[in-house]
Amino acid sequence: MFELVKAGGWLMIPIILCSVIAIAIVAERFWVLRATNVAPSDLLAQAWRWIQENELDGKRLMELRTHSPLGEILAAGLTSAKYGRDIMKESIDETAGKVIHELEKYLNTLGTIAAVAPLLGLLGTVIGMIDVFTVIMLEGGGDSAVLAGGISKALITTASGLSVAIPAVIFHRFFSRSVDELVVAMEQEATRLVEVVQRGRNQVNYIEGVHS
Repeated sequence: MFELVKAGGWLMIPIILCSVIAIAIVAERFWVLRATNVAPSDLLAQAWRWIQENELDGKRLMELRTHSPLGEILAAGLTSAKYGRDIMKESIDETAGKVIHELEKYLNTLGTIAAVAPLLGLLGTVIGMIDVFTVIMLEGGGDSAVLAGGISKALITTASGLSVAIPAVIFHRFFSRSVDELVVAMEQEATRLVEVVQRGRNQVNYIEGVHS
């Protein structure tokens, strides 16, 4: 392995650095973007039970807010529920924007690596071929060892750059798709929250109006 890196020249250093960063991002995003971690399926039901049992206080809201990204969105909606449907939706949308930004964290970096790595490999190819043609121009085509070294540098850097870029592209698209699916799931849960809370408020207002 060290011999391949050495043969590829100094451009192997940024290519290897890109691979290390890409691996770290992939591992971190796999851990963070778990559906059970982002949008637990039973979270809305739990929040509704707190509402029905009159247990939704500041402590419960803080617990909900720190539980998960979906919990943060639901807590924002519940906090502003008393101001009406429109304000509740605005609070949810504002918080959702922040949450989505966090879910997409590092994905731009991963996409940049996917784009830059093959360019670094191509630069290595160009430098290697320049070395080859320089040798041919100065010494003729007789020094096969030098020619082979230049060609080897070109091929190694190209292969290394592609080896980093291809998985980076695959994982970038995979995580982007995962974020989209999680966002849809959270939007559905937030919509359900608005409907059940506002329906409950309307029922309470109606009952109070009848008794008055």
